[in-house]
Amino acid sequence: MALRLVCLGDSFTEGMSDELRPDGHHRGWADRAAEALARREAARGSTVEYANLAVRGKLLDQVMAEQLPQLRVLEPDVATFHAGPNDVLRRGTDLADLFRRYDVAVARAAASSRQVVLFTSIGRAGGTGRVAQLLADRFSRFNDNVRATAVRRGALVVDVGSVEALTDRRLWHIDRLHLNADGHRRVAAAVLETLGVDDPALLGGPEGWWRVPLPPAGPVVRRDALAADAVWVKDHLVPWVGRRLRGTSSGDGRAAKDTWPRPLGQD
Repeated sequence: MALRLVCLGDSFTEGMSDELRPDGHHRGWADRAAEALARREAARGSTVEYANLAVRGKLLDQVMAEQLPQLRVLEPDVATFHAGPNDVLRRGTDLADLFRRYDVAVARAAASSRQVVLFTSIGRAGGTGRVAQLLADRFSRFNDNVRATAVRRGALVVDVGSVEALTDRRLWHIDRLHLNADGHRRVAAAVLETLGVDDPALLGGPEGWWRVPLPPAGPVVRRDALAADAVWVKDHLVPWVGRRLRGTSSGDGRAAKDTWPRPLGQD
């Protein structure tokens, strides 16, 4: 009997900005975790069926409308759910109302899945300024709600938001919104541990390695830091603000990379 894994959400779960698969889609922590689970199941004489319905830029209500109904059809053994952080980034979002809708979404996911896995959000990508602190405070409230919802709904929590090492900018893409390949490897290990995997060969290292800080970085040259900030503003912040003003999203018109469970772990 195959283990069916279905992943729902936004760019975090889609896999932005990890290495590319042969089909041109990003791998991401979900692909990495699914492949590790498939190796475990192959040793048991079974397989993993994996679908990833996540699409970058999606808000909570969009995930609820476009992805959640698929769980009733797919009936996963494990469903991962990450939605809401894009709403948190929007200053006008009523967090109390967001938390209420998040609870409804998780309840629906739990009704169609044997086990739901939730995520706290990494509230910083190395930033230390006033705006970074304001966002970190909002994400802290969001994370508290995720943990409380998990208790109410019997979900597991991958608590990446509490791990200081994951705020290291060296684990993030230059856009400062998405993890790079090293960051996705760490989240995959966190997911696997949450699901009870303890084999270092599957985790990519000993248990808990993903919480360990990177070696100290070299001294920061202020001129280089300012130049990097300028590039980030031009190439990433300005386009992001432009999409907000136009009411568009990076995910508009995009289809999920794996809309139907595909078998892994077969020869």
